[in-house]
Amino acid sequence: MTGTTRSSADLDPRRRRILVRAWRRGIREMDLVIGGFADAEIGTLDKTELDQLELIMAEEDADILKWVTGEAETPEQFRLPLFERMRAYVPDFGPRVDASEGQAPAS
Repeated sequence: MTGTTRSSADLDPRRRRILVRAWRRGIREMDLVIGGFADAEIGTLDKTELDQLELIMAEEDADILKWVTGEAETPEQFRLPLFERMRAYVPDFGPRVDASEGQAPAS
């Protein structure tokens, strides 16, 4: 996936802005996680959830990546149902394994 697959035509200005920011994070993994989440849910988030999403998005991408992958503990203020839903959009960032070899492909 290279970017949003959702049209923003039916969104209010705040949701449009969040959707654009969700896909322009700076770290591709965060584009996929936050952007994927925003594509799927931006139209149904209530005001509180939009506030929470913007709060999360204000954090450093490297930190968010560690939290969503479980590499680091999620700070208390971000242990929200919204954050847990966003975690469901985390692709498998591990190395691809060649099934015939049982090893990651050589670089």
